[in-house]
Amino acid sequence: MDRNIKNTISKDESRESYDFDKIIDRAGSGDLKHEALLPRWRRNDLLPLWVADMDFETPMFITNALKKRLEHSLFGYTIEPKELWKSIINWVKEHHQWELRREWLKFIPGIVKGIGLVINVFTKPGDKVIIQTPVYHPFRLTPEGNDREVVFNPLKRRDDGYYDMDFDNLEKVCDDKCRIFILCNPHNPAGICWSKETLQKLADFCYEHHLLVISDEIHCDMAIFGHKHIPFATVSDKARENSITFQAPTKTFNIAGIISSYAIIPNSDIRKKFYGWIKANELDEANIFAPIATIAAFTKGEEWRKSMLAYIEDNIRFVEDYCKENIPQIHPLRPQASFLVWLNCRELNLDHKDLLDLFIDKAHLALNDGEMFGQGGEGFMRMNIATSRSVLKQALDQLASAVNNLK
Repeated sequence: MDRNIKNTISKDESRESYDFDKIIDRAGSGDLKHEALLPRWRRNDLLPLWVADMDFETPMFITNALKKRLEHSLFGYTIEPKELWKSIINWVKEHHQWELRREWLKFIPGIVKGIGLVINVFTKPGDKVIIQTPVYHPFRLTPEGNDREVVFNPLKRRDDGYYDMDFDNLEKVCDDKCRIFILCNPHNPAGICWSKETLQKLADFCYEHHLLVISDEIHCDMAIFGHKHIPFATVSDKARENSITFQAPTKTFNIAGIISSYAIIPNSDIRKKFYGWIKANELDEANIFAPIATIAAFTKGEEWRKSMLAYIEDNIRFVEDYCKENIPQIHPLRPQASFLVWLNCRELNLDHKDLLDLFIDKAHLALNDGEMFGQGGEGFMRMNIATSRSVLKQALDQLASAVNNLK
């Protein structure tokens, strides 16, 4: 379980080694994970296992590509490299068996920003947007911030801890003011890879009720433990013709600070309206480094991705075994995708304030609390386990000690 993963890319001339046990000192880099501790938690002595980037070093094939461009010290206006869209098309076809056309694709300045753009283009103030809680909190904050009403269609939690979509409730809450459905695929925070049957049923419902689907698929390349990501737009003709898909290499290759997201829109009418608007406002133009990082990731990154996911799987097993042996009141839900673990802390029998006190002031840990993800998140915490095994063990030791002291 506690193996040190060091793999080598035979195709890469540098033959670099990937050491995910390496601890990277991020001091002075302005990273959000550490610099936001004091303003958000009012203390800076916390182990940060919250915001969804990884503590792993960004792979050198990306860093080297950026360095090469930096050697040419003139950073004026640039064109889109032809290799950019080819690399994306090839990657998506190889990993998700989805054959994209070049005209379907366009850069967007971030996935949350993309959600906001879609809301502004396809709805007006007072229109309604449906989300499925517990879910990534910008799904609520972004529509609300744009004066749209958010309609909640909570997921149903099963006995095994995983979730199903509640289509009976969806029928009840959807009315003629609902315009958009935001899908988290794979799901964050529960890490679910939705089945084809579930996505087809959702596609039928949204098509019949004239709900445009935004499918956030930023974790699509991080399916683990033998699971498979299914792009929403591939499950049926209705899904393809009634959706906007957002993807990015940023989570998988730990380059969230380099905004490199893109939209996929097969329907020509939706595409013309959305892409026409973002082009008119020059929101479809990437910064000079985003295409470089994307091309490097999608042409040289497969072996690194596999090695990273193997380490993530071992970290998840470590959390599961540790909780079972030392903190049996906390039940981690094994994710089917991503490096985020949804911790069920309800057996601790603590209210929200006391649960936060346990993690923050007693265990000295910074996690995302479940209530921020909306209805159904009460009594849960989201833990980012994309860190070295030694840091993860330290965090769990601190948590175990804090829980034991509750007695």
